[in-house]
Amino acid sequence: MADTPSPTALTVHKQSRTLDIAFDSGERFVLPFEFLRVYSPSAEVRGHGAGQEVLQTGMREVLLTAVEPVGNYAVQLTFSDGHNSGIYSWDYLYSLGKDQEKLWADYLRRLELAGFTAETGRDAPMTAKGSACGHHH
Repeated sequence: MADTPSPTALTVHKQSRTLDIAFDSGERFVLPFEFLRVYSPSAEVRGHGAGQEVLQTGMREVLLTAVEPVGNYAVQLTFSDGHNSGIYSWDYLYSLGKDQEKLWADYLRRLELAGFTAETGRDAPMTAKGSACGHHH
């Protein structure tokens, strides 16, 4: 869409686990890796139609390991859990930034509907607490 602002800067902050994206409209969004991963535009997350979304759990600790440009319109993000099939267009990243609060609240609500609490759902597959050791970069 010609109306969507273009990004002027894209910065990955490993410490805070956020992608900082500035648009030429002057807007700036700070998108957590977990949020980006949960809302991956890939088919395996979104399913193939409304209501077919696959609920992503246990992504609190996920890291963004690579950002590859796709033409002039998108980036392909690779996450530490191996997920890399999401192509994030500027349009999509902009809408994630715009609707971040609403989308995040929606995600937490879906975790609860699935029988998790908002917090346990964010940690779900991590079984042993000690498994986060030794990953300091």
